[in-house]
Amino acid sequence: MVEELPSVFLVGPMGAGKTTIGRLLAKQLGRTFVDSDWYIESQTGADIAWIFAKEGEVGFRERETRAIDELTQKKHIVLATGGGAVMCADNRGFLQQRGIVVYLNAPVDVQMVRTAKDKSRPLLQQPNPRKILQELYIVRDPLYRQIAHIIMPTGHTYPRHMVNQLLQQLGSFCGSVPTMIDPQNVEE
Repeated sequence: MVEELPSVFLVGPMGAGKTTIGRLLAKQLGRTFVDSDWYIESQTGADIAWIFAKEGEVGFRERETRAIDELTQKKHIVLATGGGAVMCADNRGFLQQRGIVVYLNAPVDVQMVRTAKDKSRPLLQQPNPRKILQELYIVRDPLYRQIAHIIMPTGHTYPRHMVNQLLQQLGSFCGSVPTMIDPQNVEE
């Protein structure tokens, strides 16, 4: 079944849990996990904040589009994208046409809690991060929904339980449910 399942691409706002869910999902599926931001950092030798500082958001987004194009052509991966990847129409096309897109929908309150102490997010280094997150959510939510094959709300249950729910939904794309995480062996 796992071989029949296309690559899985996770989209959603900052703090939605794309990396956490992506790692767990990849482990369950026996696939490689890739985070597009980490991939960009490994290709450039610089972190995202530095790229933003030196090249601005436009320069970063150009790098991101090249990375999304490359990564979405890989077979049998689980990819976590950056929150703003959907702002580019090319990225939306690459994601929707080359795999199963899962939108991890995190309300702004959840995002605030999860990003409160994270200094590595250039867009949140402002006096009012809540306002930034709200504005980003209003603009990006329709784009996430436009390309999503599956929409999963986050912030209401443990990551391993979310992965089990996601595995069941992914089963509908290939006719069988991938191996579930044993709830008796859950480390929360």
